[in-house]
Amino acid sequence: MDRNTFTGLFLIFIIIVGSVFLMKPSEQEIKREKQVQDSIARSSKDLPPVKQPADSVKAIASLPIVDSAALSGPFGTALTGSSTPIVLENDLLKVNINPKGGRIGSVELKGFKTYSQKPLIMFEDADTKFGLLLNAGGKNINTNDLYFTSTAKGLTVTKTDSSSVTLRLTYAANKYIDYIYSLKGDSYKVGFTIVTSGLQDVISTTQPIILNWETILKQKEKDVQSETRYSTAYYKPFDTELDKLSETKDETKEIADKGKIQWVSFKQHFFSNVLIAKNGFDKATLSVSSKPDHNIIKAFTANLTLPLGRQEVNTYPMEFYFGPNKYSTLKAQGYDIEKQINLGYWPLKYINRFAVLPIFNFLEGFNWNYGLIILVLTILLKLVLFPLTYKSYLSMAKMKVLKPEMDEIKGKVGEDNPTLLQQEYLKLYKKAGVNPLGGCLPMVLQLPIIMAFFFFFPNLFELRQQSFLWMSDLSTYDAFFKFGFTLPFLGNHISLMCIIMTISTLIQTYFNNQVSGATGQMKYIGYITPIIFFGVLNSYPSGLNYYYFLANMFTFAQQFAIRQFVNDAKIHAQIQENKKKPETEKKKNGFQKRMENYMRNQQKPATTTGPVTTKQIGKKK
Repeated sequence: MDRNTFTGLFLIFIIIVGSVFLMKPSEQEIKREKQVQDSIARSSKDLPPVKQPADSVKAIASLPIVDSAALSGPFGTALTGSSTPIVLENDLLKVNINPKGGRIGSVELKGFKTYSQKPLIMFEDADTKFGLLLNAGGKNINTNDLYFTSTAKGLTVTKTDSSSVTLRLTYAANKYIDYIYSLKGDSYKVGFTIVTSGLQDVISTTQPIILNWETILKQKEKDVQSETRYSTAYYKPFDTELDKLSETKDETKEIADKGKIQWVSFKQHFFSNVLIAKNGFDKATLSVSSKPDHNIIKAFTANLTLPLGRQEVNTYPMEFYFGPNKYSTLKAQGYDIEKQINLGYWPLKYINRFAVLPIFNFLEGFNWNYGLIILVLTILLKLVLFPLTYKSYLSMAKMKVLKPEMDEIKGKVGEDNPTLLQQEYLKLYKKAGVNPLGGCLPMVLQLPIIMAFFFFFPNLFELRQQSFLWMSDLSTYDAFFKFGFTLPFLGNHISLMCIIMTISTLIQTYFNNQVSGATGQMKYIGYITPIIFFGVLNSYPSGLNYYYFLANMFTFAQQFAIRQFVNDAKIHAQIQENKKKPETEKKKNGFQKRMENYMRNQQKPATTTGPVTTKQIGKKK
């Protein structure tokens, strides 16, 4: 063996020995391999395998599979990251911010519970998307899918404090997008500011920046149908009144011709999620849709266009409102957010806003039970309307006294000439000093107030989960009897308060007919109407039916009291005295004047062009 061969073999030996020594597995690796071999052995014997810790499995499963080419693209380093939430918390809110997307994943309202007494979560992380849609580096980017970074772990804010946390999405050195969240101690608002820095030459100018917000709102109240009926998307332009999407059907609306949009709201029946842009959105596309799932109220989507600036730093100041739809609370936030509470159409909303609501808030200050507050509210209202009630009752009583004379006129004139019959009736009204509309006009004047409460109570947050007597929640129906199936107009239940209200209405109708002397169709319409309203109001709040019941009872009590001072004999005597007065002493009311002019115009064609009948000649004489 020559020298070179020996040297080569020696070096090979050194390499082999060194490799064996250096590549020897550690004790930890030996243990891991032993676990694997034991697991294989158990499997071969049909024994259960050794399980890995659950946390490790979840962590491995949650790691995204990243294409190596994508890592070098726009925001490539943000394709992976942590999803551990950052918590912002004060006395009213608990806000979970997900680093993935840098978005608010969920919000809990601390002072409220759902109908099943679970924590009230406004929306859940799995059902929410929130991110910027933009074109950067020639690629379409959705920041909802990217991971933001932050050094903050969580903040708890007291009543007097305010704190903020910044999440950053990095594009490159000195090129980034910041989401800045802030929270005050005693507030339902969460400050939110978007800052873009150094991206003026990165973001494409040919495509707008869209802020995409999507979420699903789930059931929070007892009655899903009612909650769905009062839930939809609202929006408020700077220069015009707020508007909304349909509450009864799926709708998508593009808002581009009303100027800058100040805020959009995903409104549920008693709670709202509002995004306010202090500088406004250029335009918006909103959509709302119902889902077949029984515990989902509606799904909402908003695509909001942000103004694109070419300066190095662009700032978009905004704020969220997550809270109850209580009129005073919403009004305190500014921006006319309280107007999304439906208080009725004109003039009903003005009656509710400037009359009913202030009185209700005043009574609320005594800390009474809400059933007692509704009782006192009804008493005050009936006292204010008492003059109209008295006038209506008196007019109906007069018409009842005149009915025998009206029947006599009808027998003489007949029904073949309605114009002449009405003319004779008018003469009788004139002699007796009676206004036939005297009983209707007071009722018409009271009707807007009655209708105003139809909008007031279903939208009154204060009644939510407030109990009175057997009614556990005045903001929804009291299910006295459940069918187990659904019936048209009635639903799946019978409301006891609605039954009592309907019975009281029927009793009031009976006594009204006794006073007015109504007969024929008018008499039966009075009985049919309450039955129809029973089907409508059966699924409405028990607080509303309770108010209508109280209104019926107090009206009945007022009529009973009036009847003690006003009887038919006195009214008949007064009418006879009026008949004896000279025509010059009798004042004609507006109705009588209009009726006389109408009758005179109706008679002119018959006296000038048509043949004159014997009856008409007798009348002229």
